[in-house]
Amino acid sequence: MSPPRRALITVTSAKADLGGHPTGVFIGEAEHPYNVFTEAGFEVDLVSENGEWSEDWLSLQPGFLTEEERKQYDDKGSEFRRKMDNLHKASDIDGSKYGVFFASAGHAALLDYPSAQSLKKIAMTVWDQGGIVSTVCHGPAIFPGIVDGKTGESIIKGKTITGFTSEGEDVMKVTDVLKGWGQPLVEDHAKALGATYSRPEGVWDSFHVTDGRVITGTNPASATETAKAVVEVFGKL
Repeated sequence: MSPPRRALITVTSAKADLGGHPTGVFIGEAEHPYNVFTEAGFEVDLVSENGEWSEDWLSLQPGFLTEEERKQYDDKGSEFRRKMDNLHKASDIDGSKYGVFFASAGHAALLDYPSAQSLKKIAMTVWDQGGIVSTVCHGPAIFPGIVDGKTGESIIKGKTITGFTSEGEDVMKVTDVLKGWGQPLVEDHAKALGATYSRPEGVWDSFHVTDGRVITGTNPASATETAKAVVEVFGKL
């Protein structure tokens, strides 16, 4: 039996200062997959660990959203915005109702995803019933503790994943700030969990990796293609 044709997009509930600007949810990393999934006929819900969210300043700067996407976000009556503003709390979610778990991000995800136990529980339920677990950008911070119910090992052990590059943090001049947070970066998580990390040549190039039912994207520009890859793989489950 195929997993439910429902997708759950997670957003970070953390908020932090990143070099003088607030970081929270990188809007396009949630909005782009939301649009891909809904257009593909999925029922889509949005969730964070504690039911809260705040926007990442950079994600609303020119170039990250099209004019239509910005209108969709700004329109508090749009379906996407209504679901953001009435965000589910992870502990209230039944993971068995979903066939896709998609972790959007923003730098703030480095802070709350590693300890987001309710989100991880959902991801494991989706995984164990044959669904897809997908992340984009800093989303791989969710992987620690997401284990296969049969083997007890990380679902990314022995797999290839991608996510935001450590070089990209240097380019953005935020590496020192992130070190002050005391949390691993994406490449660190991959190494610690026994995964092979892959990346595009340029830090802003659109790039994703499909390795079985684990599908990951590198950066904000990769959110759409990563979600499309999810739809493609889901169709073969």
